Amino acid sequence: MNERLLLVPLVFLGSLLIGCSSSRVVTPTLVLPVPMQVSYESELGIARLGQMLSSPGLTPEQRAELFFQRGVIFDRVGLRAMARLDFNRALREKPDFADAYNLNGVYLTQNQEFAEAYESFDSALELAPDYVYANLNRGIALYYGGRPRLAAQDLKVFLDAEPNDPYRLLLWYLALERLDPKLALMTLQQFQQSHGSDEWVWDIVNVYLGTKSEEQLLNRIAEESTDNRQLAERLCEAYFYLGKRAQQKGEIDKAEVYFKLSLATNIYDFVEHRYSLLELDLMAQENELTQP
Repeated sequence: MNERLLLVPLVFLGSLLIGCSSSRVVTPTLVLPVPMQVSYESELGIARLGQMLSSPGLTPEQRAELFFQRGVIFDRVGLRAMARLDFNRALREKPDFADAYNLNGVYLTQNQEFAEAYESFDSALELAPDYVYANLNRGIALYYGGRPRLAAQDLKVFLDAEPNDPYRLLLWYLALERLDPKLALMTLQQFQQSHGSDEWVWDIVNVYLGTKSEEQLLNRIAEESTDNRQLAERLCEAYFYLGKRAQQKGEIDKAEVYFKLSLATNIYDFVEHRYSLLELDLMAQENELTQP
Protein backbone atom coordinates (compact mmCIF):
# COMPACT_ATOMS: atom_id res chain seq x y z
CA MET A 1 0.00 0.00 0.00
CA ASN A 2 1.36 3.42 -0.91
CA GLU A 3 1.99 5.87 1.87
CA ARG A 4 0.29 9.23 1.51
CA LEU A 5 2.15 12.17 0.03
CA LEU A 6 2.75 15.25 2.14
CA LEU A 7 2.65 18.62 0.41
CA VAL A 8 3.45 21.32 2.91
CA PRO A 9 3.24 25.02 2.01
CA LEU A 10 6.01 26.88 3.87
CA VAL A 11 6.84 30.49 3.24
CA PHE A 12 9.37 31.35 5.90
CA LEU A 13 12.79 29.90 6.59
CA GLY A 14 12.72 30.63 10.30
CA SER A 15 10.85 27.43 11.12
CA LEU A 16 13.64 25.40 9.49
CA LEU A 17 16.83 27.16 10.56
CA ILE A 18 17.68 27.83 14.18
CA GLY A 19 18.85 31.36 14.71
CA CYS A 20 17.91 32.63 11.24
CA SER A 21 15.47 35.39 10.51
CA SER A 22 11.96 34.23 9.71
CA SER A 23 11.80 36.75 6.88
CA ARG A 24 14.13 34.72 4.67
CA VAL A 25 12.15 32.91 2.00
CA VAL A 26 13.14 29.41 0.88
CA THR A 27 10.41 28.78 -1.68
CA PRO A 28 6.65 29.40 -1.70
CA THR A 29 5.93 25.67 -1.70
CA LEU A 30 8.01 23.02 0.01
CA VAL A 31 7.25 19.39 -0.81
CA LEU A 32 7.91 16.79 1.88
CA PRO A 33 7.65 13.00 1.67
CA VAL A 34 7.15 10.62 4.55
CA PRO A 35 10.79 9.69 5.34
CA MET A 36 11.54 6.20 4.08
CA GLN A 37 11.84 3.44 6.67
CA VAL A 38 13.88 0.24 6.65
CA SER A 39 11.93 -2.35 4.71
CA TYR A 40 11.12 -5.86 5.88
CA GLU A 41 12.91 -7.18 2.79
CA SER A 42 16.15 -5.41 3.75
CA GLU A 43 16.05 -6.73 7.32
CA LEU A 44 15.34 -10.24 6.05
CA GLY A 45 18.13 -9.96 3.49
CA ILE A 46 20.67 -9.02 6.15
CA ALA A 47 19.59 -11.98 8.31
CA ARG A 48 19.72 -14.45 5.42
CA LEU A 49 23.15 -13.33 4.28
CA GLY A 50 24.41 -13.64 7.85
CA GLN A 51 23.17 -17.23 7.95
CA MET A 52 24.77 -17.99 4.60
CA LEU A 53 28.10 -16.60 5.79
CA SER A 54 28.00 -19.11 8.65
CA SER A 55 27.75 -22.01 6.22
CA PRO A 56 30.78 -24.31 6.13
CA GLY A 57 32.79 -24.91 2.98
CA LEU A 58 32.47 -21.49 1.40
CA THR A 59 35.26 -20.46 -0.94
CA PRO A 60 36.96 -17.08 -0.40
CA GLU A 61 35.24 -15.78 -3.54
CA GLN A 62 31.83 -16.88 -2.28
CA ARG A 63 32.45 -15.29 1.10
CA ALA A 64 33.59 -12.08 -0.59
CA GLU A 65 30.40 -11.92 -2.66
CA LEU A 66 28.20 -12.53 0.41
CA PHE A 67 30.02 -9.85 2.42
CA PHE A 68 29.66 -7.45 -0.49
CA GLN A 69 25.93 -8.12 -0.92
CA ARG A 70 25.33 -7.66 2.81
CA GLY A 71 27.36 -4.46 2.71
CA VAL A 72 25.15 -3.16 -0.08
CA ILE A 73 22.05 -3.76 2.05
CA PHE A 74 23.67 -2.15 5.11
CA ASP A 75 24.46 0.82 2.88
CA ARG A 76 20.87 0.98 1.61
CA VAL A 77 19.47 1.21 5.14
CA GLY A 78 22.02 3.75 6.38
CA LEU A 79 24.23 1.48 8.51
CA ARG A 80 27.42 3.00 7.21
CA ALA A 81 29.90 1.48 9.66
CA MET A 82 28.53 -2.01 9.09
CA ALA A 83 28.61 -1.53 5.31
CA ARG A 84 32.19 -0.34 5.30
CA LEU A 85 33.23 -3.24 7.53
CA ASP A 86 31.68 -5.73 5.11
CA PHE A 87 33.28 -4.11 2.05
CA ASN A 88 36.68 -4.39 3.74
CA ARG A 89 35.96 -8.02 4.63
CA ALA A 90 35.07 -8.66 0.98
CA LEU A 91 38.43 -7.21 -0.08
CA ARG A 92 40.32 -9.38 2.39
CA GLU A 93 38.66 -12.45 0.90
CA LYS A 94 39.04 -11.26 -2.70
CA PRO A 95 41.73 -8.60 -3.20
CA ASP A 96 40.77 -8.07 -6.86
CA PHE A 97 37.13 -7.14 -6.14
CA ALA A 98 36.59 -3.94 -8.16
CA ASP A 99 33.04 -3.30 -6.88
CA ALA A 100 34.21 -3.44 -3.28
CA TYR A 101 37.07 -1.01 -3.98
CA ASN A 102 34.57 1.35 -5.57
CA LEU A 103 32.13 1.40 -2.67
CA ASN A 104 34.90 1.48 -0.10
CA GLY A 105 36.19 4.58 -1.90
CA VAL A 106 32.76 6.19 -1.58
CA TYR A 107 32.92 5.80 2.20
CA LEU A 108 36.46 7.16 2.30
CA THR A 109 35.24 10.20 0.38
CA GLN A 110 32.37 10.74 2.80
CA ASN A 111 34.89 10.60 5.64
CA GLN A 112 37.08 13.16 3.80
CA GLU A 113 39.92 10.64 3.54
CA PHE A 114 40.58 11.77 0.00
CA ALA A 115 44.04 10.31 -0.65
CA GLU A 116 42.85 6.86 0.42
CA ALA A 117 39.68 7.29 -1.66
CA TYR A 118 41.70 8.06 -4.80
CA GLU A 119 43.77 4.93 -4.22
CA SER A 120 40.64 2.82 -3.84
CA PHE A 121 39.11 4.12 -7.07
CA ASP A 122 42.44 3.74 -8.86
CA SER A 123 42.48 0.09 -7.79
CA ALA A 124 38.94 -0.40 -9.10
CA LEU A 125 39.88 1.12 -12.47
CA GLU A 126 43.09 -0.89 -12.72
CA LEU A 127 41.04 -4.06 -12.26
CA ALA A 128 38.19 -2.89 -14.53
CA PRO A 129 39.30 -0.05 -16.85
CA ASP A 130 35.79 0.41 -18.30
CA TYR A 131 34.14 0.67 -14.89
CA VAL A 132 32.67 4.16 -15.39
CA TYR A 133 31.03 4.22 -11.96
CA ALA A 134 34.52 4.27 -10.49
CA ASN A 135 35.16 7.31 -12.71
CA LEU A 136 31.99 8.85 -11.30
CA ASN A 137 32.96 8.28 -7.71
CA ARG A 138 36.60 9.26 -8.19
CA GLY A 139 35.38 12.42 -9.91
CA ILE A 140 33.20 13.26 -6.92
CA ALA A 141 36.10 12.57 -4.54
CA LEU A 142 38.35 14.86 -6.59
CA TYR A 143 35.66 17.55 -6.57
CA TYR A 144 35.38 17.51 -2.78
CA GLY A 145 39.14 17.10 -2.46
CA GLY A 146 39.62 20.47 -4.17
CA ARG A 147 40.83 19.17 -7.55
CA PRO A 148 38.07 20.31 -9.92
CA ARG A 149 40.05 19.95 -13.17
CA LEU A 150 40.71 16.26 -12.57
CA ALA A 151 37.16 15.89 -11.26
CA ALA A 152 35.75 17.33 -14.49
CA GLN A 153 37.84 14.86 -16.53
CA ASP A 154 36.49 11.84 -14.65
CA LEU A 155 32.91 13.11 -14.64
CA LYS A 156 33.12 13.77 -18.39
CA VAL A 157 34.13 10.11 -18.90
CA PHE A 158 31.03 9.15 -16.94
CA LEU A 159 28.83 11.53 -18.97
CA ASP A 160 30.24 10.35 -22.30
CA ALA A 161 28.98 6.85 -21.54
CA GLU A 162 25.39 8.22 -21.50
CA PRO A 163 25.32 11.82 -22.76
CA ASN A 164 21.53 12.05 -22.53
CA ASP A 165 21.55 11.41 -18.75
CA PRO A 166 20.79 14.69 -16.94
CA TYR A 167 22.20 13.42 -13.62
CA ARG A 168 25.59 12.81 -15.22
CA LEU A 169 25.40 16.20 -16.89
CA LEU A 170 24.64 18.00 -13.62
CA LEU A 171 27.55 16.38 -11.78
CA TRP A 172 29.96 17.27 -14.59
CA TYR A 173 28.57 20.80 -14.64
CA LEU A 174 29.26 21.24 -10.91
CA ALA A 175 32.94 20.41 -11.42
CA LEU A 176 33.21 22.51 -14.57
CA GLU A 177 31.55 25.44 -12.80
CA ARG A 178 34.46 25.53 -10.35
CA LEU A 179 36.84 26.10 -13.30
CA ASP A 180 34.85 28.43 -15.58
CA PRO A 181 31.27 29.37 -14.57
CA LYS A 182 30.40 30.96 -17.94
CA LEU A 183 31.68 28.00 -19.95
CA ALA A 184 29.90 25.58 -17.61
CA LEU A 185 26.56 27.35 -18.06
CA MET A 186 26.98 27.54 -21.84
CA THR A 187 27.85 23.83 -21.96
CA LEU A 188 24.84 22.98 -19.81
CA GLN A 189 22.61 24.85 -22.25
CA GLN A 190 24.15 23.09 -25.25
CA PHE A 191 23.55 19.67 -23.73
CA GLN A 192 20.00 20.63 -22.83
CA GLN A 193 19.34 21.64 -26.43
CA SER A 194 20.95 18.48 -27.82
CA HIS A 195 19.72 15.87 -25.36
CA GLY A 196 16.94 17.44 -23.27
CA SER A 197 13.55 15.77 -23.03
CA ASP A 198 10.32 16.06 -21.06
CA GLU A 199 11.71 13.76 -18.36
CA TRP A 200 11.25 15.52 -15.01
CA VAL A 201 14.97 15.52 -14.19
CA TRP A 202 15.64 17.92 -17.04
CA ASP A 203 13.62 20.46 -15.07
CA ILE A 204 16.52 20.57 -12.59
CA VAL A 205 18.76 21.54 -15.51
CA ASN A 206 16.14 24.11 -16.54
CA VAL A 207 16.19 25.61 -13.05
CA TYR A 208 19.96 26.07 -13.37
CA LEU A 209 19.41 27.67 -16.78
CA GLY A 210 16.73 29.98 -15.40
CA THR A 211 13.92 28.72 -17.65
CA LYS A 212 12.04 27.00 -14.80
CA SER A 213 11.49 28.10 -11.22
CA GLU A 214 12.22 26.02 -8.14
CA GLU A 215 8.50 26.09 -7.34
CA GLN A 216 7.62 24.69 -10.78
CA LEU A 217 10.13 21.88 -10.30
CA LEU A 218 8.82 20.92 -6.86
CA ASN A 219 5.19 21.16 -7.95
CA ARG A 220 5.86 18.85 -10.87
CA ILE A 221 7.55 16.31 -8.61
CA ALA A 222 4.58 16.43 -6.24
CA GLU A 223 2.04 16.06 -9.02
CA GLU A 224 3.74 13.29 -11.00
CA SER A 225 5.12 11.05 -8.23
CA THR A 226 3.07 7.87 -8.08
CA ASP A 227 3.84 6.89 -4.50
CA ASN A 228 5.81 7.99 -1.47
CA ARG A 229 9.00 6.14 -2.43
CA GLN A 230 9.14 7.81 -5.81
CA LEU A 231 8.41 11.16 -4.21
CA ALA A 232 11.18 10.66 -1.64
CA GLU A 233 13.71 9.57 -4.27
CA ARG A 234 12.96 12.50 -6.58
CA LEU A 235 13.06 15.01 -3.74
CA CYS A 236 16.34 13.58 -2.46
CA GLU A 237 17.84 14.37 -5.84
CA ALA A 238 16.12 17.68 -6.45
CA TYR A 239 16.87 19.18 -3.04
CA PHE A 240 20.57 18.33 -3.35
CA TYR A 241 20.90 20.13 -6.68
CA LEU A 242 18.82 23.06 -5.44
CA GLY A 243 21.19 23.21 -2.47
CA LYS A 244 24.21 23.32 -4.76
CA ARG A 245 22.57 26.09 -6.81
CA ALA A 246 21.84 28.12 -3.69
CA GLN A 247 25.43 27.59 -2.58
CA GLN A 248 26.74 28.88 -5.91
CA LYS A 249 24.59 32.00 -5.49
CA GLY A 250 25.97 32.61 -2.01
CA GLU A 251 22.66 31.73 -0.31
CA ILE A 252 24.29 29.59 2.34
CA ASP A 253 21.36 29.37 4.76
CA LYS A 254 19.06 28.31 1.95
CA ALA A 255 21.59 25.73 0.75
CA GLU A 256 21.79 24.29 4.26
CA VAL A 257 18.02 23.85 4.36
CA TYR A 258 17.96 22.07 1.01
CA PHE A 259 20.75 19.68 2.00
CA LYS A 260 18.87 18.87 5.21
CA LEU A 261 15.70 18.23 3.23
CA SER A 262 17.58 15.85 0.94
CA LEU A 263 18.86 13.98 3.99
CA ALA A 264 15.39 13.86 5.52
CA THR A 265 14.15 11.57 2.75
CA ASN A 266 16.29 8.69 4.12
CA ILE A 267 17.29 7.52 0.62
CA TYR A 268 20.68 6.57 2.01
CA ASP A 269 22.21 4.94 -1.07
CA PHE A 270 21.60 7.84 -3.46
CA VAL A 271 24.60 9.94 -4.45
CA GLU A 272 22.63 13.05 -3.53
CA HIS A 273 21.90 11.81 -0.01
CA ARG A 274 25.51 10.81 0.61
CA TYR A 275 26.90 14.15 -0.42
CA SER A 276 24.22 16.29 1.20
CA LEU A 277 25.65 14.97 4.46
CA LEU A 278 29.20 15.78 3.36
CA GLU A 279 28.10 19.26 2.25
CA LEU A 280 26.68 19.92 5.72
CA ASP A 281 29.86 18.61 7.36
CA LEU A 282 31.97 20.93 5.21
CA MET A 283 29.70 23.89 5.94
CA ALA A 284 29.97 23.21 9.68
CA GLN A 285 33.78 23.05 9.42
CA GLU A 286 33.85 26.35 7.53
CA ASN A 287 31.64 27.97 10.18
CA GLU A 288 34.04 26.81 12.89
CA LEU A 289 36.99 28.32 11.04
CA THR A 290 35.25 31.68 10.64
CA GLN A 291 34.15 31.91 14.26
CA PRO A 292 36.15 34.50 16.28
